[in-house]
Amino acid sequence: MFTRIMAVVLAVIVVLTLGFSVMGVVAVNNQQVTGRLNQLTSDARDVAYLAAHNHSTSAASEFFGVETDAQKYLEWKSRKIYEDWGAYIMLVDRKRRVMDNMNLAGQDDPEFVASLNSKELNDAFNEVLNGGEIAVRTFTGGEASFTVGVPYVRNDRVLGAVLIHTKAQAIEGDVWSVTRPVIIIALITLLLSGVLIFFYVRRIMRPLRDLTEASRAMTNGDFSVRVEGVQSAPEIREMANAFNTMADQLGDTERSRREFVANVSHELRSPITAISGFVQGMEDGTIPPEDHPKYLKLVGDETRRLTKLIQDLLALSRLERDDATLDIHDFDICEMLRRAIIRRMGDLERKQMEVDCDFREDPCMVRADSDRIEQVVVNLVDNALKFTPQHGRLRLITEDSGDCMTITVADNGTGILPEDRPHVFERFFTADRAHTAGKGTGLGLSICQRILEMHGQSIRLLDSREGAAFAFTLAKGTPRAKTPEDEDETDLV
Repeated sequence: MFTRIMAVVLAVIVVLTLGFSVMGVVAVNNQQVTGRLNQLTSDARDVAYLAAHNHSTSAASEFFGVETDAQKYLEWKSRKIYEDWGAYIMLVDRKRRVMDNMNLAGQDDPEFVASLNSKELNDAFNEVLNGGEIAVRTFTGGEASFTVGVPYVRNDRVLGAVLIHTKAQAIEGDVWSVTRPVIIIALITLLLSGVLIFFYVRRIMRPLRDLTEASRAMTNGDFSVRVEGVQSAPEIREMANAFNTMADQLGDTERSRREFVANVSHELRSPITAISGFVQGMEDGTIPPEDHPKYLKLVGDETRRLTKLIQDLLALSRLERDDATLDIHDFDICEMLRRAIIRRMGDLERKQMEVDCDFREDPCMVRADSDRIEQVVVNLVDNALKFTPQHGRLRLITEDSGDCMTITVADNGTGILPEDRPHVFERFFTADRAHTAGKGTGLGLSICQRILEMHGQSIRLLDSREGAAFAFTLAKGTPRAKTPEDEDETDLV
């Protein structure tokens, strides 16, 4: 992966560098051509200036044929231009009289002189005689060339034209001389950028490689791996932190899964072992017939315990399914609490327990799934009955907490030890670590918590001086006026 990324990055750098290099060569070459044309045009103006100030309209023959000091200087200037540019120079007046350096140019480059197109020169001459300056690129004899023309003027009258004709190479120069420094700069840029990109990409890729290796380890079941000490871009650090958070959550999930399987195995094994042992003892005569009723009762207790465990596991499994739904509607939670007390009246009377219904809101209308909430109420009431001794007290409270209704189930039983309080909602946790028969499966409070989470509400263990107190919240429902039936139920409780 690192190699592929490096190849892509370097390819992009090469393409960009080549593109900018070509643009640089074109720009430098255009600048060079422009500068040389300007210089050649300046030389043509110098020649035109000399020609204009040494021209006599009354005695043109003196300009063309009589050698003066000015004429000598003009010839020197023309020779100098030829030496600098290898150019063919021609001065033409309106009478088409010509002075040029044909002899000198013809000696050094007869092919170029022979290839001059008189029609092109004539067209250029006519344009310059109209007072304009030209600087054009043409093809003479199949070879590129430049023609520069300027008029020479005296007393605001165009007297003639100066034409300088040279090969394109003299203006455009040697392409290699232009491209060589650009290529050198491009190569240095490629080398430096390649080195910098290599170390930068490797620095970025190191945590990604660590993430890949950690992901492979997690795939093989090792959830202890972490990506530490990431010194890279903020996005990579965030990715590493997200990965570590995911690893922590997966590790917790895996530990919970293992604990769940171990607890389920233990909870199932205990009653099954007891049932199997008792039945086998009665079959082989180890348990005498007169004791069979006693042990059959124990088998029945363990069977009911096993049935309750399976029911709780199925209930918890259904609640944790993604497609678990709620049947939300308004109902009176006080009425539900009364029904729960009535159904447990036999157990309450056997323990001679006192029931205190402190319904500060009655009726107390809530909006929830009544079947699910009834599971919560039954679990909390059953827990209070299990852990409250004879002559104990059970207290049920409903009150308006502002944005929701709060329902509290409290008792004055054995209570919960401080070290056990953080674990009361964990699956299979029971206050009696030996899981004494009849004390429950340790799933009731987990089921209560899951049901309330599905409602977007919460359940918590309250601090209390005696016994245990659990409070849960529910959304408010539509208020309902009290009826005579409500008063009768209150008197009944």
